[in-house]
Amino acid sequence: MSGTLTLANVLDDAALLSLEHQLRLEEVVGRHNWHMDLREGLFEFTGSRNLRCTRVHLLGSAAPGPQSWLWAWANPTGYSESLTAASVKVREFGQQYGIPELASAEIPFTAVPGGPADFRLEPARVASTLLDAAKVVSGVWTSYHADVGRGTRAAFLLEHPEFQLPPPAFPRVMRILQQGLAEMPLRDQRRAIHSYARLRQLGAAFNHDYTELSITGPGFGIQVSFDPQGRVSNMSATTTPA
Repeated sequence: MSGTLTLANVLDDAALLSLEHQLRLEEVVGRHNWHMDLREGLFEFTGSRNLRCTRVHLLGSAAPGPQSWLWAWANPTGYSESLTAASVKVREFGQQYGIPELASAEIPFTAVPGGPADFRLEPARVASTLLDAAKVVSGVWTSYHADVGRGTRAAFLLEHPEFQLPPPAFPRVMRILQQGLAEMPLRDQRRAIHSYARLRQLGAAFNHDYTELSITGPGFGIQVSFDPQGRVSNMSATTTPA
């Protein structure tokens, strides 16, 4: 990512890889309960299986009372530096690229892009959106947010070896592209798909006028065509026998 950036750009960069990681989290933990102890830096899942995260990062919280998001680095509770380091990295990124939503201590729900008119009523959506932005900056792609009382959502980035994605394979890549296009509020579909391919370490090459993108992976190729507004107009794929 270079040049002028907006929060909307960062969210498009994050969208599809974030979706794949959240599906991976569901595969790993299944039906679950969760428990955290922020003083100990502990986050664990119980239920279908028990799993303790190897590291937890507190990003911030979305509170319905003040209708605002508060980044963890600015929380007056005074959490440990190790717990809030990822949020500090987001702040520095926001300062570097002039993105006030990432650099300011507290932002109103109405400043978060991508929501409907009643976005302010949905702390969960705010938490999910800002978690996605933090993933691009931090390089930690698995997230979780939960109600911690009175409708406030606390947002975390989580690490564990089992959260890592398997090598890219055609069925999974196509699922992510199709599901993302159908369900996610992508503002720039061309940017989002190219960013996903690049971050997934797939081959990604545009034609001369950026109307077609060729994605290549092990045993498959995907050709994506775009209309003048950058929206997907056609997508086709070829596979080769293993």
